[in-house]
Amino acid sequence: MKVSGFTFIRNALIYDYPILEAIHSVLPLCDEFVVAVGKSDDATLALIQGIGSPKIRVIETVWDDSLRDNGEVLAVETNKAFQAISSDSDWCFYIQGDEVLEEGCDSLIRQAMEHHLNDENVNGFLFKYRHFYGSYDYLGVSNSWYRHEIRIVRNRSGIYSYRDAQGFRKGDNEKLKVVELPVHIHHYGWVKEPQAMLRKQRNFNKLWHDDAWIESNLPKVDRFEYEQHLTQVKRFEGQHPSLMQKRIAAMNWTFKTDISMNRRSLKDRAKDVLMFFGINPNYVNYKKIGTFRP
Repeated sequence: MKVSGFTFIRNALIYDYPILEAIHSVLPLCDEFVVAVGKSDDATLALIQGIGSPKIRVIETVWDDSLRDNGEVLAVETNKAFQAISSDSDWCFYIQGDEVLEEGCDSLIRQAMEHHLNDENVNGFLFKYRHFYGSYDYLGVSNSWYRHEIRIVRNRSGIYSYRDAQGFRKGDNEKLKVVELPVHIHHYGWVKEPQAMLRKQRNFNKLWHDDAWIESNLPKVDRFEYEQHLTQVKRFEGQHPSLMQKRIAAMNWTFKTDISMNRRSLKDRAKDVLMFFGINPNYVNYKKIGTFRP
């Protein structure tokens, strides 16, 4: 069984992406790892080349900045990395630049891939998500956060990154059949130094909106105000991957919140009622056909 990792990145330093931690978190599971490095305004290419692992294969790309509809360029760049994977690979592990795999789960993940290697009905594997917000101590828990997503797919020509690269599809917009793993991906995209977070948000919105929208809708501030965008969080009681400890120790801003003042929207409360009765009202980007139990 051969496993390939893949990701894409641009301007990792300007926008403070934990891309090295992301890659290193899945690298032990991979026989090769393809990184599509977009032409950047910082030293992102040198950063990735400096990893020094023989598993790493860099492809240099140029983003099409004219693609400003629903984050389409993110899927385009993901597919560039995906298509560069060796043809003899069986499984492909996708990780985004602000995601880090939960620690201590490599054996279980490998066991699942081996168990389903010859079961063509399984297109990939589904992971649980922890979305950190404001600091490394809090999780976003409103229903607006996606709770699961596909991060391992088969190496098949008909599979492709979908929409804004959150998930995958195959053929004519067909959802993948996936098996859920009892493993979390830690998403750190909403934990950055406030000025870096503001830079990232301004840039990220350009992938969805034109300049006129950005000028009219983004506030004229010099730092991102986490508290102003807060809906509902809870304190994280678990452990972060050891790969993240240096970043956590270097955190130089304060995120103040009172979880007793969480604002639960009417929409969230309505969804809670549906979920109580076993109805999932959230958008689902896959067809779950089972859960792997080692």
